[in-house]
Amino acid sequence: MNPGPETIDQMVAIGSPHYFMYLGLLSASRGVDFLSTWLATPSLQLEANPIAKKLGWRWGMVVNLAVCLVLACWPLPAIMVITTSLLVGARNFQSAWLMRTLGETQYRSWIGERLAEANRVVFVFCIIAQSLLTAAVGAVLIFSSHERLVPFGIGGGLVAYAAAVTFFSLLSGWRAWRQAG
Repeated sequence: MNPGPETIDQMVAIGSPHYFMYLGLLSASRGVDFLSTWLATPSLQLEANPIAKKLGWRWGMVVNLAVCLVLACWPLPAIMVITTSLLVGARNFQSAWLMRTLGETQYRSWIGERLAEANRVVFVFCIIAQSLLTAAVGAVLIFSSHERLVPFGIGGGLVAYAAAVTFFSLLSGWRAWRQAG
């Protein structure tokens, strides 16, 4: 059997064993993201991504299925999405128990109160520091990969995750501060 793509610019044929491998990995990782999101916020009240929130569960599943079907033939972005989705799922599971315990409305209120009380400079610094440290691991993987597919893709996924955490965390903080006045 062909070992499959090994460099970042290679594609796989739709319907090939590698296509189905990437499709399975994409479906599983996106499924983990969906499950963790559902566990944390079944009504999507706490969903940070406004596009995902607007799509809702049904259309979100349709769009994600389409994305998985397309990306399965393009290994580099597939590995990046797999990595990012698994990390997002892990981050969601970290707080899902608290969101479920308090309830979505009470959790939103509680976290909003904490953000309103927080020193904004410290909050922004902590979010950026967390993201830069995560992105640094990704950058090391990218720069040491010698354009080998898997380490480059995982590194890219780490950098994408760090960017998403920065963007959505700062967006949530901004919303809370705007609401608090």
